[in-house]
Amino acid sequence: MLFFRKRAEMPAPAQILPGRPTPLPTAERHFINGRPLKGSYPEGVETVVLGLGCFWGAERKFWQLGDGIHVTAVGYAAGTTPNPTYEEVCSGMTGHNEVVLVAYDPAVLPFETVLKTFWESHDPTQGMRQGNDVGTQYRSGLYLPDGDPRRAQAEASRDAYAGALKAQGYGPITTEIRDAGPFYFAEEYHQQYLAKNPGGYCGLGGTGVSCPVGLGVAAE
Repeated sequence: MLFFRKRAEMPAPAQILPGRPTPLPTAERHFINGRPLKGSYPEGVETVVLGLGCFWGAERKFWQLGDGIHVTAVGYAAGTTPNPTYEEVCSGMTGHNEVVLVAYDPAVLPFETVLKTFWESHDPTQGMRQGNDVGTQYRSGLYLPDGDPRRAQAEASRDAYAGALKAQGYGPITTEIRDAGPFYFAEEYHQQYLAKNPGGYCGLGGTGVSCPVGLGVAAE
């Protein structure tokens, strides 16, 4: 099918789908903790957008961190098409990545723990894929606005993990670290999917290589 073919390169500008002006309907509240999915979030809560393969399993990695996580949500970012659908993103014609929005309290959960969880939960050396999942929407990405002071931490963590991976025979990290632009919440059925469907498939997997302990407290 057109929408589900495996596309491992970004679309040309003339191929970008037009999208739509209005957001897609999505869940109002987090399925696990009942908090408003779109906020507003309490004072002090920070957000980061992360792409690490199939967003069902990726989101679970972060809500499982427990204390310090305010909400998690899945969506689409780092692309061009406004308000894309899941099928459009999977077509490779929107430029978007499947991503997780992580809203966390840094007073309880250090950003270093979020970074460690990100790096260890996928293989960031695979380009436009994760395992058998191939496509532009499965690329590794860490998205923070330009000028965000956490950007330096993110880049330092990338460099540290690159060294650990190289020592184990892996190639260079392909993760993009940049401003994602707008975050579009995915359709309601995708939100906290593996909490609603515990037996659901998601091929997300890490390398087994530990991110250097110096980054902070290890995530479980």
